[in-house]
Amino acid sequence: MPTPTPDIALVCFDWGGVILRICRDWREACAAAGIEVRPGSEGGESAPRRREVVQAHQEGRIAFEDYTRALADAFDNLYTADEIARVHDAWLLHEYDGVADLVAELHDAPAARGVKTALLSNTNERHLTRGLAPALGGLGHFPTAHTLHHCFYSNRVGHSKPGRAFYEALTKHAEVEPHRTLFFDDLAENIQTARSLGWNAVHIDPHADTAAQMRAALREHGVMRV
Repeated sequence: MPTPTPDIALVCFDWGGVILRICRDWREACAAAGIEVRPGSEGGESAPRRREVVQAHQEGRIAFEDYTRALADAFDNLYTADEIARVHDAWLLHEYDGVADLVAELHDAPAARGVKTALLSNTNERHLTRGLAPALGGLGHFPTAHTLHHCFYSNRVGHSKPGRAFYEALTKHAEVEPHRTLFFDDLAENIQTARSLGWNAVHIDPHADTAAQMRAALREHGVMRV
């Protein structure tokens, strides 16, 4: 008897906090970079400006060198542009245990035959260079996400989460109806947008076993049997 095709046609992953362990805030990233957290660098009146600079960078609107200078300025020069670059480079840590195996199994699972996979990530070219395989012009440090069928990077698409346009661009490109999309993300605001568009969205706890959480959801939706 043939295996029934699941209703899910696209399984979409976030990168940081789902596939890849990252620093969760400025303090953690400074520690990873070996740079002290200076008084006045967390929160404060300049926080909205810092968020604007980060968003401009991750949507590909400013180059890395302009980003580090603008962020240093937004920090009222508490950090130099070179220090900003060091913290930025320290933000990515390592892939979560079990996620590479999960993705490989998903691509081979009989129950998932015909199901496509995708990445929907707020990122930037410098982080991508670390993750992409050498054949794609990268260093290959974090390759799993880039084996997915459709990879949508905010800096290359020009949109970012939680904006609806980023999500809609993916489903249009993949030619998948929203209700047939299963999405994993670690941020509540990104989950909220996905659900408002009719996606099946699962909020992942980045401090726990992300592979186990996703495997359970894939089973629940009939995409994987084991």
